[in-house]
Amino acid sequence: MSDSMTDHLENSENGTALRRGWTTGACATAATKAALTALISGEFPDPVVITLPKGQQPAFALTHESLQKDHAEASIIKDAGDDPDVTHGALITVKVAFGEAGCGIVFRAGDGVGTVTRPGLPIGVGEPAINPVPRALMTQVVNSLAAAHDLQPDVEITISVRNGEKLAAKTWNPRLGIVGGLSILGTTGIVVPFSCSAWIHSIHRGVDVCIAEGQTHVAGSTGSTSERVVQGLYDLPDFAMLDMGDFVGGMLKYLRKNPVARVTIGGGFAKISKLAQGAMDLHSGRSQVDFEWMAERLQRLGADASLIERAHTANTALEILQEAQKVGLDIAGLIASEAQAKALALLGDGPIALDIIVIDRAGTLLAQTEPLTFEQHSAGSPSG
Repeated sequence: MSDSMTDHLENSENGTALRRGWTTGACATAATKAALTALISGEFPDPVVITLPKGQQPAFALTHESLQKDHAEASIIKDAGDDPDVTHGALITVKVAFGEAGCGIVFRAGDGVGTVTRPGLPIGVGEPAINPVPRALMTQVVNSLAAAHDLQPDVEITISVRNGEKLAAKTWNPRLGIVGGLSILGTTGIVVPFSCSAWIHSIHRGVDVCIAEGQTHVAGSTGSTSERVVQGLYDLPDFAMLDMGDFVGGMLKYLRKNPVARVTIGGGFAKISKLAQGAMDLHSGRSQVDFEWMAERLQRLGADASLIERAHTANTALEILQEAQKVGLDIAGLIASEAQAKALALLGDGPIALDIIVIDRAGTLLAQTEPLTFEQHSAGSPSG
């Protein structure tokens, strides 16, 4: 049974229906099937139906088709559903040609598809940035059609994405060492709106690249300002700057299993305060600053009763920071120390030394802890 684009609906937290979409890998697979079918039979299937890893069978409409003597091309416009995907609306074109006898299935990067230049990714250096699951899906399509027509599966598949190089500049590809365009991605073939899985996946690949490059110090920051400060403090290369964003938990859990010698976490006062409270997702919609908790920290620092009371009724973490600064209380230093303890607890008893950097909105350094391992912190070493 075929699933149409509009059949994939997901209910968000507020009950609004969000439409699912398709990955670049699913679109490339469908275009591959259409082009190879035409090369074999002379006719393009339109729509073209494919089978995804979990058994769904979506149908894709072709935007462009071209059949020549020695190759065929098919194009599909990617529909990412209601996800704010940078590749939504991208034109994905696959050119299929028969290769030399015995060559097997060969993947090539056309215009707008990147090439891997750094080790550590699931695809080797020098290969087109077409990830393993899309390769497997396209391989299955080729093998199935070849067997059905008593042909050898010796096929060259060239994937292009219109304006892909420009779109890639808005992704993590340049930092991961993928040059020249986008990656052809997807593990399920389906884009789930606002699932954040692609973001966390990119954090993981960033760690992998650093390990493969022998980079012993990596950093995750909550935003561009804190990233600039952290990179300047430690003179780290671009690829060592993991795009952590709000997903500090996703980064730390992966580092726990794939350790490096040192990791720095940088962020603004409010975000790091939420980490200090134990939040591992720092997005405003999924965690909030606890002002009762903040008031208790001010009390520990010796704040007077009026400041503590104002903290209980504060509107923002910035308000608390500014009030504490007026009377010389290092609330940022205490927050940094507690955030370090929470992060180290998630990393566990491993070899990673971790430090915390706290900045204000202008990028001014407010607090900086000494890098400590979990063992050192548990032994009561000073944290700066």
